[in-house]
Amino acid sequence: MKQIQTIALSFCLAALVAACSSKPKQQPVTEDTAAQDTVVPALVVNGTQLMNSRGDTVVLHGVSYGWHQFWPRFYNASSAEWLIKDWGAQVLRASMGVELEGAYIDNPELGVQCVQAVVDAAIAHDTYVIIDWHSHGIRTEEAKGFFTQMATRYKGVPNVIYEIFNEPVEDSWEAVKAYSEEVIKAIRAVEPDAVILVGCPHWDQDIHLAADDPIMGQKNLMYTLHFYAATHGQWLRDRADYALSKGLPLFVSECAGMEASGDGPINPEEWGRWVDWMDQRAISWAAWSISDKDETCSMLFPKASSEGNWQEDDVKEWGHIVRAELKK
Repeated sequence: MKQIQTIALSFCLAALVAACSSKPKQQPVTEDTAAQDTVVPALVVNGTQLMNSRGDTVVLHGVSYGWHQFWPRFYNASSAEWLIKDWGAQVLRASMGVELEGAYIDNPELGVQCVQAVVDAAIAHDTYVIIDWHSHGIRTEEAKGFFTQMATRYKGVPNVIYEIFNEPVEDSWEAVKAYSEEVIKAIRAVEPDAVILVGCPHWDQDIHLAADDPIMGQKNLMYTLHFYAATHGQWLRDRADYALSKGLPLFVSECAGMEASGDGPINPEEWGRWVDWMDQRAISWAAWSISDKDETCSMLFPKASSEGNWQEDDVKEWGHIVRAELKK
């Protein structure tokens, strides 16, 4: 939930498109093949708990890619495979930027290509994956169109989770709820069963508002909680516990150990408290982010390869902390 700064894009459209193209070792997913040959069980929500169709409790630990329009070079099958096999990620989050320069509104083809590169690779490696509408404002019609396209492509694929609103900022819960209900209907018209993640106001911290007035009449919904450990402490965990006590299922789809700006020092003690809290409540999480910006939350240095195979000196302190946690 960082304060977003304008980042100059120094590469041409052709380079952007090439950066998001995967180099799959297997046949890429198509609308005709998407639901074939997958071995992961379908996910369901039972009470506040994420479970699978076999009746097992599911707790996913993973990583989020950074905004696709700023770091398209990492959106490829090889980086996804490395995160799964070397880092031990159980879920990947493809964060498709929506509003800023070069994002989905400007260039929907690039956004879709980047998302599909990561999603197809996750499916090929039997891993869960979040399609994240990485926006801070309501764009109902654009979101409905995008998620209809994604749900059509990945209908029946149990790996795919839909995150329909990254972090509402100024919008009220009433507005976010109305938007979410419309987008959920669009997805459910195509895909009746997939888990859908719903955002809440103020950078996904006003989870208590959703707990007091949840979306009704829909199954397999969870609500997103985001935290940055050097800024968000016990008060936010207390708020989340209140939401859980009201029966609201939570998924931490973005988190990190530094300040909410995405920069500043890491607070390892508070990060540890958050990890313990999530473990005790069987809450899934994805850490932010696979990117190479000059800030604490970007896990990689600019010299890191676009396609994984990262050496120790390619990875920043935060990346090492996350990888160690994923390897446990």
